Amino acid sequence: MRKFWYIVICLLMLPGPALRAQEAEEDIDVPGVIFGHIGDSYEWHITDWGGKSIAIPLPVIVRSKTTGWHVFSSHHLEHGAYQGFHIDADSGKIVESDGTRPFDISITKNVLSLMMSCALLLLIVLLTARWYRRHDALKEAPRGIAAFMEPLVMMVHDMARENIGEEDYRRYSPFLCMVFLFILLNNFLGIVPFFPGGANLTGNIAVTMVLALCTFFTVNLFGTKHYYKDIFNPDVPGFLKPIMPVIEVFSALMKPLSLTVRLFANMLAGHIMILSIVCVIFIMAKYGPLLFGSMSVVSVLFGVFLDMLECLVAFIQAYVFTMLSSIYIGLSRQHGE
Repeated sequence: MRKFWYIVICLLMLPGPALRAQEAEEDIDVPGVIFGHIGDSYEWHITDWGGKSIAIPLPVIVRSKTTGWHVFSSHHLEHGAYQGFHIDADSGKIVESDGTRPFDISITKNVLSLMMSCALLLLIVLLTARWYRRHDALKEAPRGIAAFMEPLVMMVHDMARENIGEEDYRRYSPFLCMVFLFILLNNFLGIVPFFPGGANLTGNIAVTMVLALCTFFTVNLFGTKHYYKDIFNPDVPGFLKPIMPVIEVFSALMKPLSLTVRLFANMLAGHIMILSIVCVIFIMAKYGPLLFGSMSVVSVLFGVFLDMLECLVAFIQAYVFTMLSSIYIGLSRQHGE
């Protein structure tokens, strides 16, 4: 994403032959560029300026089995090993001199993005709540941040009431609202090309897996007796009695997996598509000014289109994850007729 907006600025400034010659001399490492942007790292890269990389170093917190705890800045790892640790070129993770992985709880780019997005979401919710404390919503229309948040919250509220039922939906609406707003916020922050955006948080399978596990435990810890009866003793013909519990248990385990992969794959694919389109500009730099200029315009226009499409996908994926979670919770709260 940072590369994309950098290219837009370069095109507006009409780069000359010197820039094209420089790009022609070097072959761009497309996989390195793509996976460098969508992957996690021990520093937050901002931009390249004057041939130098501008990045925010992050704290490294590791525990070696032999030397104990170490806390230092990731800046020390830029030029090689430090205190017996270095970054493995293949995995991108910190390893010791003998190649073993230490216990690593470092504040990486994704971790910092998670902290900032949680703080931002908390601030938005508190500001919205403050407006409602100071105003009568029955007599005055919401304004400011409250006017933006009310339709989103009411949408999730109505979704919970429809899929869970009148008796239980108020109990689970806060969880569904939190999931929807968290995913939506991080999806849009991933599209923003400058700090504090640009982190591929919802394109990280560990993050989407934790969200899916929250839904999984909510469903199965608060399921009714009728829900478990349908799993282990369903009302089916006798010859299906031994088979149906296996199918139902497998189905229950596949639900969090489907939630994990759907959100992760869609957001990751969007970032890869945009970055791939941007890389076309650098690849065409060595094929002459005519092809370079024409493909640059095409790539930027198509990249803008994909960026707008990614905004739509960001909302749809948050909505789908929340809707499926509400359906799964509603199924677990059914009572026998």
